[in-house]
Amino acid sequence: MNLLYAAFAFLLALVFGFVGITRVGSWLIERRNPAVGEFVDIDGARIHYVHVPGPAKADLPPVVFIHGASANLMDQMLPLRPLLEGRAELLFFDRPGFGWSGRGPGNNEDPWSQADTVAALMDHLGMKQAIIVGHSFGGAVTTAFGREHADKTLGLVFLAPATHPWPGGATAWYYDLTTIPVIGRLFSETLSYPAGMLRIADATTCVFSPNKVPDNYVAEASIPLVLRPSAFRANASDVAGLYRYALGAAPRYAEIKAPTVVISGDRDKVVYAHIHSVGLERNIAGAELVWVRNLGHKPDWIASDLVVGAIEKAAGRSVDLEAMARAVEARIAGDAYGAGKCADLKEPEAELAPT
Repeated sequence: MNLLYAAFAFLLALVFGFVGITRVGSWLIERRNPAVGEFVDIDGARIHYVHVPGPAKADLPPVVFIHGASANLMDQMLPLRPLLEGRAELLFFDRPGFGWSGRGPGNNEDPWSQADTVAALMDHLGMKQAIIVGHSFGGAVTTAFGREHADKTLGLVFLAPATHPWPGGATAWYYDLTTIPVIGRLFSETLSYPAGMLRIADATTCVFSPNKVPDNYVAEASIPLVLRPSAFRANASDVAGLYRYALGAAPRYAEIKAPTVVISGDRDKVVYAHIHSVGLERNIAGAELVWVRNLGHKPDWIASDLVVGAIEKAAGRSVDLEAMARAVEARIAGDAYGAGKCADLKEPEAELAPT
């Protein structure tokens, strides 16, 4: 009996120890990655955003950026704001539950609801219409926005999107575990931070692979914010629910009428590009799919100029995106980062597993 008490006491001490480590780690993460924008309450969710007003003679329409899983507004703002500021009104925001945005009272649990939050944020800022740019999971939110808020949609740009059902519907085990009541809460409050910090560098390498992770990317893009328990749970809920969303939503993508451009790399190790990107090209009338050879999952960072070209194309400009893609390929042709560490994604491996 004494051994049982001792074992129980040890386990309890271990749990409280990891809770303490996670609390201190989360505090440090927030100290090192403060909010950079403004806040507004939307249906009970405190949304963090950066709004860049457009010039009087903007040559592009407003643009709204929707980041992917495990990220925050910095992930797209850092590479794309310098290229577009002064040309258009820009809106970057933390999706509900990510970065410095609150999740809300159970009303942002799927891409449809998050698209409604985007629309409400636009209304708050007086943005009547915009081109919507979605990366990875943000692509799912972009499909919901383009369909449910067509009146606000001038065009859609998808970057390495996750939008369609994939074989088996699997995700990484820790996402599924985190969505289990009680057990998931315990996991996120004890192990998400220490385990995440141990593998964040390798995971980021595989997200970018075969391309090079930009210097200081993890710190400058505030990626550790996702390792805080509440953000980790929001991320897990989104990713674990993506397959269910895609099953119901994909048959309705044909309802999207906005000009659409899709950019994907043939070496993406995070999502099945030949399912999602090809699916969007197939389902959305007139959609243009631009393939970039030897590009991984991060066109927003690795092919930023091509992303700007896609925005211009969605705005109605005459842009040779294929020529731009070939120029990107020439820059990254020799990239082989993560070789031997990051396996190519093959069916039926876990979708979104590296993040």
